[in-house]
Amino acid sequence: MKTKLHMARPEDLQKLLAMVAAFHAESGVVQDDETRLAAVLPLLEGSPLGVVYILGPRNAPVGYVAISFGWSIGLGGIDGFIDEFWIRPAVRGKGMGGEALSALIRALSDAGVRALHLEADRASPVGRLYERLGFERRENHCLMSADLTRH
Repeated sequence: MKTKLHMARPEDLQKLLAMVAAFHAESGVVQDDETRLAAVLPLLEGSPLGVVYILGPRNAPVGYVAISFGWSIGLGGIDGFIDEFWIRPAVRGKGMGGEALSALIRALSDAGVRALHLEADRASPVGRLYERLGFERRENHCLMSADLTRH
């Protein structure tokens, strides 16, 4: 099985927004449609700050992964952060996520990305997949966030 990855384009917007809304509902993310559109559309229009890949056939996608890019002096250059990764519940557990992430890791590495980060629930079984793909827990580090829209 080879899970196809397609860089999302503006014509994928409606299908992608539906998947993002499903992920947000599943994850408890509260976001209105206007804000969601404003967050997704620039990535489809070529923003250098991130990219979205659609998993599976473009006409009937089964998921997506959104990557945001940054810079790390300590890691020596461009780094990426898996912002959102979602696969339709009906097709989970079939290896698509692992295949997609493996292909994504190779592509990002070939493009010069030095490190890829993600946030995972410590109790989630998906953590084993991430570890198999080379992600390591950084025991002395924790992700902290400040919502700057509240300041």
